[in-house]
This record gives sequence, structure tokens and C-alpha cells, in this order.
Amino acid sequence: MADSSIFSKIRAGEIPGDILRETERVFVLRDIAPQAPVHLLVIPKSEQYRNVVELAAGDPSLLAEMVRVAGELAAEHAAPGDFRLVFNTGPDAGQTVFHVHAHVLAGALTEGSLAN
Repeated sequence: MADSSIFSKIRAGEIPGDILRETERVFVLRDIAPQAPVHLLVIPKSEQYRNVVELAAGDPSLLAEMVRVAGELAAEHAAPGDFRLVFNTGPDAGQTVFHVHAHVLAGALTEGSLAN
């Protein structure tokens, strides 16, 4: 990627963001425009993959880590730990940030909850 994504800028402290957790390979933010009572983003620290299809082909263990972290966060933030895990892939699917990320959604969803 030519320019750093908004997610990388948040992680670097260049843009404010509510980082809830970090592992060696991923970090988690609260979404700034939540579409559900719990709306978190699980993001790889690397900008190498634009979407989940590229990630699955290039680093399945990183994808597995993202899913594991999503489950842990849902267990902490959503009763009884039920959640949706959404990856938008491509602009026609609502992807606006082309640095792969997973949406962890729990609770009542609002209209348009699959955007981003």
C-alpha cells in the first residue's frame, strides 16, 4: 500500500482511536460508527492483505488468530457471547478501508450494519 491505512495511523497514534487489545499480530478497535451495541474491529497489524480472500490465501494462521480474538472479545463484551463476524470484501460489498478487518457485532443490529 502506498499510504498507511487509517487503521495503521490509529495504531501509530497519529489518529485517536480506542484500542482495546493487541496481540503480536492483531489489534482491536471500537468502531467509531457502531452498527450494534457491541461493534469492534479486529485488524492485522500488517497492511499486506486488502481483504479476507487475500488473507485466507496468504496467511490462514493470521485469519485463525483474528477469529480467535473475535471470539474472546465477544465472550467479554456480549452476553451470552453470541456475535456476528463480518468481513466486507470489495467496494460493492461495503468495504471502504482496504486493510483487511473483521467486524465483531453483538446485540441488536441497526440498518446498514454490514457497511465498512
